[in-house]
Amino acid sequence: MSLQPFHLAFPVHDLAAARAFYGRLLGCPEGRSAPEWIDFDLYGHQIVAHLKPGMEPHKADATSNEVDGHDVPVPHFGVVLGWDDWHALAQRLETAGVAFGIPPHIRFPGKAGEQATMFFRDPSGNALEFKAFRDLGQLFAID
Repeated sequence: MSLQPFHLAFPVHDLAAARAFYGRLLGCPEGRSAPEWIDFDLYGHQIVAHLKPGMEPHKADATSNEVDGHDVPVPHFGVVLGWDDWHALAQRLETAGVAFGIPPHIRFPGKAGEQATMFFRDPSGNALEFKAFRDLGQLFAID
């Protein structure tokens, strides 16, 4: 089975801020747009920022679950990148001064599913996780 792109629509409080964050900072090419929404190409997947008038940015103290000693925000979304692409993105975000909810690190070191991961929020407070595996075969590995 070939992997198909996913589609995710999510709320934002400011389309200009979303365009700067997803387009310029994350480097997502922009697709179609209208006054109320913008399509972005997130590593081959379609994400759509929808303007929600009157929305306040989400607070960082939203629901979380403990995973490997960190409070992982719920909900969140992101992409599994190649190892080198993940490190390049982490460096770009660190250089840009992005505030990480969970800084770039290796999760589950030496165990099944070992991965590089980082969490941060967009300007509307939506939580994102980007991760990578040295061995993509570990994506669904269990102990």
